[in-house]
Amino acid sequence: MQPVKKYLIPVLVIALTFGVFAQEKKKTETKYYPYYYQKKTLFEKLPDTKGEIIFLGDSITDGGSWIELFQDIRIKNRGISGDVTDGVLDRLDEVTRSHPAKVFLMIGINDLAAGKSANYIVSNIGKIVKNIRKSSPETEIYVQSLPPVNNDFGMFNNHTDKTETVISINKKLKKQAEIFKITYIDVYSSFTCEGNKLNPDYSNDGLHLTGDGYIVWKSLLEPYIKNKH
Repeated sequence: MQPVKKYLIPVLVIALTFGVFAQEKKKTETKYYPYYYQKKTLFEKLPDTKGEIIFLGDSITDGGSWIELFQDIRIKNRGISGDVTDGVLDRLDEVTRSHPAKVFLMIGINDLAAGKSANYIVSNIGKIVKNIRKSSPETEIYVQSLPPVNNDFGMFNNHTDKTETVISINKKLKKQAEIFKITYIDVYSSFTCEGNKLNPDYSNDGLHLTGDGYIVWKSLLEPYIKNKH
């Protein structure tokens, strides 16, 4: 039985080693959630094109059919439903590798739902801006305000009860944009109704936009899409 033991031990060592590596890989790949990695890995496989216009964000961005809305094939949708500021930072290499002409960023509401502070979110957005500038200095960066939310629908309660914090974040983002000398786009004001809530004309759940909402958003961004400087 000695020869069996002789070969069995190395096999067990190899099996345990691969098991540890598999666990480490699993930990790395589950920092977020499956949809994040489905989209992230897809984005990494898609071809880069010259003069890309990147829409970067979470489900609110993800839900927009931007190429059709603007009839502009330069536009690439890099929104991932459920994404947070850390998630954007962790996938930013794919965004900057093409040296896009423009990046339109809207992110942060899911951070709030996860308990992150306004300062944490604004700080991370600042890191995103700095990283884009470092990797692709010629890219024009547009930071968009967070839209309003509305808890009257009784949905997404961890998101839609954050009106005051959303307002605070937007004020901080505007100041930060001035410091960085980048363009801040006030999306918030065009979507509010009484009580600083998301206008129900543009949403059916208090967080995401309906078609009418995307048409309004398009009208706000159109001047910056057409602007060559």
